Amino acid sequence: MTVKQVLITGACGEIGQALVQELAKRGGYEIVTSDLSPLPDSIKGLVSEHVQGDLVYKVKVFYDYDFDVIFHLAASLSSKAEIATEEAHRINVEGTMQLLMLAAYRSEKYGKPVKFLFPSSIAAYGMPTLEAKQGAGAVIEEDWDYPHTMYGCNKLYCEKLGMYYSRYHGQKHLDDTPPTFMDFRAVRFPGLISAFTLPSGGTSDYGPEMLHAAAQGKEYACFVRPDTKISFMAMPDAIKSLIMIMDAPRESLTTDVYNLAAFAITADEFRQRALQAFPDAKITFEPNLRRQGIVDSWPEDVDDTRARQDWNWKPDYDVDRFFDEYFLPEIRKRYGK
Repeated sequence: MTVKQVLITGACGEIGQALVQELAKRGGYEIVTSDLSPLPDSIKGLVSEHVQGDLVYKVKVFYDYDFDVIFHLAASLSSKAEIATEEAHRINVEGTMQLLMLAAYRSEKYGKPVKFLFPSSIAAYGMPTLEAKQGAGAVIEEDWDYPHTMYGCNKLYCEKLGMYYSRYHGQKHLDDTPPTFMDFRAVRFPGLISAFTLPSGGTSDYGPEMLHAAAQGKEYACFVRPDTKISFMAMPDAIKSLIMIMDAPRESLTTDVYNLAAFAITADEFRQRALQAFPDAKITFEPNLRRQGIVDSWPEDVDDTRARQDWNWKPDYDVDRFFDEYFLPEIRKRYGK
């Protein structure tokens, strides 16, 4: 069996750790990782090499590697990016561009397309008003691409950069031999929820924060309104989607950027689920204007028809399975409830 060399940036994050574990379980991959932090013990033995440090300055190290696939997960996330906008741009855009240039260079020089997997986000959307958001329903990839956050702007721009390097960089006249382009593939994730890691203060973390607090018998003041609605996904489905789009034949793909959906619920529906599981839970709503504004700019749901048609995407966890079989059993185990 031919072993494929894979680079995973941001490997210490929630998605990164789960992805390393899944690829190691599959077998056939030599996994190289990169992150600002040292690898956690849970994945240290699954990785052939870890490069620690700021990716923007470390990319040059990777020009001697023969990567078949790059998963570029490293990013400054939405809430943090709004506070440190210049730093977010440096990490999210410059880091991505450096890696895209690496993938494009190696693809053309060795005549073998490097697959570049990029997790984008519903933050790439921007709904102008609540009325527009409520009336839009499940949005397709090209609609409402007017992000209201630095993180969303970064993600949307990097999607465009990926398309450029995947289709046009180094293009030549028609009578010349065309270059071998890198193979860029992006998915727009909804809010991701892991049963095994604590929420880290992300803008979509009000749901899991609420349930973790309820399981511990702690009061929780939710930072968005009860009627706030966006799309969510269980972490195992996020990992499944990355593997599926990596494996999909290039000829089956009709676009470079795909929406992904699993279930869309309101903050009050999260509260009701928390009360069903933990009847003594004390949950109130105290909207934070800045964070509420960010979530209001994201669509209530997205249309992932193209992913379902092109590479047979389908989540394993709908809303009931997510709560009953995945999330609630794990937090009960964590807190002895």
